[in-house]
Amino acid sequence: MTQHILCAVDLTHDEDARAMLSEAGKLAELYGAALSVITVLPDYNSSWVGTFFKEGTLKEAASKASEALHDLVRAVLPDVANVQHIVEIGTAYEKVLAAIEQTGSDLVVVGAHKPDFKDRIIGPNASRIVRYAEVSVLVVRL
Repeated sequence: MTQHILCAVDLTHDEDARAMLSEAGKLAELYGAALSVITVLPDYNSSWVGTFFKEGTLKEAASKASEALHDLVRAVLPDVANVQHIVEIGTAYEKVLAAIEQTGSDLVVVGAHKPDFKDRIIGPNASRIVRYAEVSVLVVRL
């Protein structure tokens, strides 16, 4: 039985994030499971690109992402009181896989766009999560 669900959302795709979070919320209610929501920001600090940003920019971005994640959860799941909000910085699939272990999740909800003629695979992050997660993964077609 599912006891802890981790929902991975991309805050830059609001409509998709809302759809995935709604689905994860329904599943959490159905199973009586705990719910964690994660978003991952890219880490540009260690690259050459990072030299063009003032110090503290990434920390500020993480703070704003946390606010946006809380706002998203309040808007989509207003009746769910205990949701763990996670903001990580790094490679999306790596951070989601690490969060599975950290939260003790036994189900992960990720999104993938509906395939069209030129793209018959799920995205690279969702694909890697499906491939490497040691727990069940629900891919929500967006």
